[in-house]
Amino acid sequence: MIAFIIRRLFQSVLVMLAVGLIAFSLFRYVGDPINNMVGQDTTLEQREQLRERLGLNDPFIVQFARFAANAARGEFGISYRHRRPVDDLIVERLPATLELSLVAAIMALVIGVPMGVYTGLHRDGVLSRIFMAVSLAGVSLPTFLIGILLILLFGVVLQWLPTFGRGEVVSLGWWTTGLLTVGGLKALIMPAFTLALFQMTLIMRLVRAEMLEVLRTDYIKFARARGLTNRAINFGHALKNTLVPVITITGLQLGSIIAFAIITESVFQWPGMGLLFIQAISEVDIPVMAAYLTMIAFFFVVINLIVDLLYYVVDPRLRAGGTAGGRV
Repeated sequence: MIAFIIRRLFQSVLVMLAVGLIAFSLFRYVGDPINNMVGQDTTLEQREQLRERLGLNDPFIVQFARFAANAARGEFGISYRHRRPVDDLIVERLPATLELSLVAAIMALVIGVPMGVYTGLHRDGVLSRIFMAVSLAGVSLPTFLIGILLILLFGVVLQWLPTFGRGEVVSLGWWTTGLLTVGGLKALIMPAFTLALFQMTLIMRLVRAEMLEVLRTDYIKFARARGLTNRAINFGHALKNTLVPVITITGLQLGSIIAFAIITESVFQWPGMGLLFIQAISEVDIPVMAAYLTMIAFFFVVINLIVDLLYYVVDPRLRAGGTAGGRV
């Protein structure tokens, strides 16, 4: 177990370095940040002085080494657009993104798993067919369209929910949350549901497929022959054996939720890291863009490690075999 954790930590460091290198390389070709930092009356000498002060004239390997060393200490330089340390901007925006992502992930699990179990146990029922039709719409419709439709219905027509922003928030130290205010909760409903819909339908379909597969196995037939109740069979045996793939997908999808919250944050003008990243692209704010992708890679690495460790808890075969599936 300890050797596995050490090996995965070493792999995680290599992944972080590779992501940082790729991101830093790509951002060298998105434009010249100096053009967005100075006015038209700035002379060539002043532009060159600013470029020298920012270290943009240094060789690429020197710039990347400086970026990697600073990122390891949690420092990502100064934002070209905001003229502030990037880590301060991330600290300000991180609570909004994590709050939105975690609520969306919980919503997807709480709704998706029961729907998957129900459709697996009652696959020919009317309600199951309705759930499958809803899941098809959730998978097919793009996120931005779902968000716009929700804004039109609940924000413009019915005027029940706010159409943009985070609402009223309270500060708990450096963390800000809207979960403790009515305005914050109302502002969270539409973006959280928009972000959760695709993941919810994915989890529902996965649980349904796994339930149908498990219910056809021999040990389920043996459990029925022993006279066990349907509740014990369905939830004590069948559902438990569907948890390994569900944990895998859910863990990886949590990273996807955080990464792809960009679209939802843009539609609802949610003041999180995704909206900051979109603004950084338009302004060629390379430190912010590189810091954002590095943070997303870090979230994926941590979540992937947690998922692998959960395998030992859920699947006794892995504890007996001493391996965690060998995933990277």
